[in-house]
Amino acid sequence: MAEDLKIVTGSKEEQYHSLLPQISALLEGEHDKIANMANVCAALKGQFNFFWVGFYMVKDDELVLGPFQGPVACTRIKKGKGVCGASWAQEQTLIIPDVEVFPGHIACSAASKSEIVIPIIRNEKVIGVLDVDSAELNSFDETDAAYLAQIMGLIEFNS
Repeated sequence: MAEDLKIVTGSKEEQYHSLLPQISALLEGEHDKIANMANVCAALKGQFNFFWVGFYMVKDDELVLGPFQGPVACTRIKKGKGVCGASWAQEQTLIIPDVEVFPGHIACSAASKSEIVIPIIRNEKVIGVLDVDSAELNSFDETDAAYLAQIMGLIEFNS
């Protein structure tokens, strides 16, 4: 198990490229999804210094806050509400360059300016989302979407 992350500088792609094997090593042999989600949040926050990074998991008819790094957050989100709920309902990654113009945006923090939400799909069903917020406008793109989806594939969510 990795104990320290090697934080690298360079392009976004170079940073993800360095981070992926480190996250894989961090998760190797650990089957508890809560522990793994917590470490993924810490790794992403450590490498990219995102404003907020965390998980919401589907429980009954809403998303419920899971492990995260950053300021306190909304605890429950209904399907279709806000960026997280919309990602769940649409079963697709949403990249929001400016959260202020997203219809129905839930402002857990006024400091959040842009956001990416990756749905976690297992057995053709959304079981949760990874939510990443930035204090800068237009912080996320398809590079983030591709690498964050790869990282979600590393976590065993069936435990």
